Amino acid sequence: MSISTVIKSIQDIMRKDVGVDGDAQRIGQLVWMLFLKIYDDREQEWELFDDDYVSPLPSGLRWRNWAADPEGITGDELKNFIDGILFPALQTLDVADDPRKAVIRSVFEDAYNYMKSGQLLRQVVNKIQEGIDFNQSQQRHAFGDMYEQILRDLQSAGNAGEFYTPRAVTEFMVNRVDPKLTETVLDPACGTGGFLTCSIEHKRQHYVQTPDDEQQLQTSIFGWEKKPLPHLLATTNMILHGIEVPSQIRHDNTLQRPYRDWGKSERVDVIVANPPFGGTEEDGIENNFPAELRTRETADLFMALFIRLLKEGGRAAVVLPDGFLFGEGMKTRLKERLLSECNLHTIVRLPNGVFNPYTGIKTNLLFFTKGQPTQHIWYYEHPYPEGYKSYSKTKPMRFAEFATEIDWWGTETDGFASRVETEQAWKVSLEEIQTRNYNLDIKNPHVGEQVSHDPDELLAQFQQQQQDIQQLRDQLKTILAEALTTPADNGEPSS
Repeated sequence: MSISTVIKSIQDIMRKDVGVDGDAQRIGQLVWMLFLKIYDDREQEWELFDDDYVSPLPSGLRWRNWAADPEGITGDELKNFIDGILFPALQTLDVADDPRKAVIRSVFEDAYNYMKSGQLLRQVVNKIQEGIDFNQSQQRHAFGDMYEQILRDLQSAGNAGEFYTPRAVTEFMVNRVDPKLTETVLDPACGTGGFLTCSIEHKRQHYVQTPDDEQQLQTSIFGWEKKPLPHLLATTNMILHGIEVPSQIRHDNTLQRPYRDWGKSERVDVIVANPPFGGTEEDGIENNFPAELRTRETADLFMALFIRLLKEGGRAAVVLPDGFLFGEGMKTRLKERLLSECNLHTIVRLPNGVFNPYTGIKTNLLFFTKGQPTQHIWYYEHPYPEGYKSYSKTKPMRFAEFATEIDWWGTETDGFASRVETEQAWKVSLEEIQTRNYNLDIKNPHVGEQVSHDPDELLAQFQQQQQDIQQLRDQLKTILAEALTTPADNGEPSS
């Protein structure tokens, strides 16, 4: 049985429980239980390789000792154990000098058991136990698919801003910034941790060769997430990807800290991120930023912070909407700062539909390096694969599509001297950008007027055409009515 099928059957059971109200609560219920199951699976592996391993969890709270037996405690006994023993103990773990306990405590501080029926709880626990084993490599890989399903459910539950960045996009962005073994990697709005797990895999594939290398990797990955549920998922994801103590995944609102408090010692080598866009921060957050950078648009605040957090020579790859490219006011000042403090060497323009079903907003990938001003920007317009008019669940974006960009890319050390203009690629000078008042929304000069395949745009065009046709009909009716009611001019004077 696939993980998605197991998750669906679990949610069907939860729908029968009077205490669980809506998708958001079902997902919250599911993820803390998955965390304990996954942690137990990983502990089994750690115990195999370390005879001296000691669990940070008290014996009676470990999944294997209260949940794994399908004939174990149930009904009121199970309900009372979870509410009266498990949650209070995990939420008040004495962290002392054990960072593993701190991670577990942070996960459960915002978790909650919504279910009221102990019998239904036992059914859910048994489904998780029998249907999910994350010590199997294929199920670990399938966890990403489960994340996407959970986030789609979150979207339908009304939790705006939770976007699943397609795996192909995260893999391409990490591939291009190429984080080295000892380089620190940060996502200050990490969501469920997709960019960070991709960075872990990249480092392991290209740079980890010894146990000491692995230990360096373990301490080089950082992420911050303000919402409890994505933070829990990110922490779980890190454990699943071999980060034994993911204490660097903080439950925190990055933007609450004053901009000027971020010192040089906290700067990082690489930032990969898809900051939440289209939303606004709570009142007063903008006052943490210098007057010229104040806004309540979340993506702009994060973008200002990215520039601040990079070391000299640090590299970033960021997803941003078209609105950042052509926006004025504070956006103009922010873009001026970006181009003066960083080399914004590449903008990859993605086609419509990449982030469906979460948003239809057109997006771009910005690649920049801190320390040298921008002299010119290369644009690359990513085309649809042959035969595609849009992306969908059955036709998602694939990493292989980026092969042409990777072949064309070149290296920054020689100023990308190997790059040439093609039907997809063109170069724009800083002088032209300044003449445009830092409007970066520059269309591909090698193609004529482009046909949109976006359903919303096509519908809007159709509605406008219908309005134009109706106006034309009304005008013709008026002209005909006037002609019928106006006497013909036969050239004779009226009497």
